Amino acid sequence: MSLFINILIFIAAAVTIGFAGTALTRYADKLADKTGLGEAFIGAVFLGAVTSIAGIITSISAAYNGRPELAISNAIGGIAAQTLFLCVADITYRKINLEHAAASLSNIMQGVLLIGLLILVLLGAASPDFTIFNIHPISIVIFLIYIVGTRLISRSEKEPMWSPKETSETVPKRSEEDQAKKVSLKMLIFKFFILSLVVGASGYVISITGMAISDMSNLSDGLVGSLFTAIATSLPELVVTLAAVRQKALALAVANIIGGNSFDVLFVAFSDVAYQDGSILHSINSNQSFTICITTLMVCVLIMGLLFRERKGIANIGWESALIIFIYVIGNFMLYWLF
Repeated sequence: MSLFINILIFIAAAVTIGFAGTALTRYADKLADKTGLGEAFIGAVFLGAVTSIAGIITSISAAYNGRPELAISNAIGGIAAQTLFLCVADITYRKINLEHAAASLSNIMQGVLLIGLLILVLLGAASPDFTIFNIHPISIVIFLIYIVGTRLISRSEKEPMWSPKETSETVPKRSEEDQAKKVSLKMLIFKFFILSLVVGASGYVISITGMAISDMSNLSDGLVGSLFTAIATSLPELVVTLAAVRQKALALAVANIIGGNSFDVLFVAFSDVAYQDGSILHSINSNQSFTICITTLMVCVLIMGLLFRERKGIANIGWESALIIFIYVIGNFMLYWLF
């Protein structure tokens, strides 16, 4: 297809995600109330995984077709882009700093889990060239740590041993349990599933047309992956997060980004399985290692912001959002224009 047709399809898919993502957020919020699992857990595990479908398809297909740089750059670049999107959500929530209002133990634990998973990727890249059926053992460890970490976060949601201090600006869990009891759990799951398919399919279309648009410009796989396809496949996260903020489901908004980012690290593990020429972790180059370090630094700043909970900062956003934007812009400038 021509560049113009690809752009039209890209825009149509983005609009579809806009409508379906808004409805998906509403049902995810109701599902959190109905099941009692909480906004942070539902947002991190279910909503985060759904909005990551496009990215995981892009990374796996790139790895299977022998383009490891694109697969890794898409995964790690997507995490960086989505962390940046949280700053965009902070800008749209004008009342108070988003990290202050959306205080949640689950979100902090998700951030710590994300840092651990990113470090495992670097550890795999730096480790000896050893594989089991062309899969690096670290890829298996990444998957297991994600499962164990998610279980711990679920337990902390049900039996918290620590909780953030509530202030006048904190948006508490809204008392919608009574309304949730009137709604059928099966119907909620069915609607959530259908909308997930719509968002996932639209995200896949975005990933395919995004790659086509990028390939027509003859750019490197690293640049295409970390900037173009990563941002394109992360649009569902942006739309759903902004919709959650608009509906004042703030913990859900933050969890969708942080939890989705933790799930996105699994892209690397799944890509390792799909890659046919040894372990994909040993194909990670210095530029990608630099991106992983920058991304980890952004997540560290985000966690500090969630713990410090500044009410208002630069341009009515928290200092952590301003610093994350600075790190992202300077990091990509150094990576693609100075190195």
